[in-house]
Amino acid sequence: MTRRIAPRLALGLLIVFTLRLAAQEPAGAAAQVRRLEEKWTAAYKDRDINILSALLTEDFVITVEDGNTYSKAGYITHSADPTVRVEIAELSDLRVRVNSAGNIAVVTGGYHETGRSNGKPYEYHDRLTDVWVRVGNSWRVLSSHYSVPVK
Repeated sequence: MTRRIAPRLALGLLIVFTLRLAAQEPAGAAAQVRRLEEKWTAAYKDRDINILSALLTEDFVITVEDGNTYSKAGYITHSADPTVRVEIAELSDLRVRVNSAGNIAVVTGGYHETGRSNGKPYEYHDRLTDVWVRVGNSWRVLSSHYSVPVK
């Protein structure tokens, strides 16, 4: 009888530990995506094109406040524009949701940016929605949308 119980007990423990790890994955993935979201914001502010390029999927698309959309190349070109100097780029009220399969994350939150464009000061207060996808063992941004909240 002991010979029958031992394999069943081992299988039961294996299932419990597997389910526990699977349940923890979305929380770990959410923390990872949150860190990458912050890394993306810092790379944008610092004009770190290599990091931006690595974080964005090849078919990345962003919709900005005025409704225009840009591809990965267009966004990177804008980010490298020497006539624009970002002084403050900060995130707030971030919420990260990871789907049950653990391969898609949606980030919502606030964004505040100040800087100078062609020597003139500007300031944005936006809401954002970013969609991240797991590519292999890493996360990359598929799409981003910025809008101005109604006051």
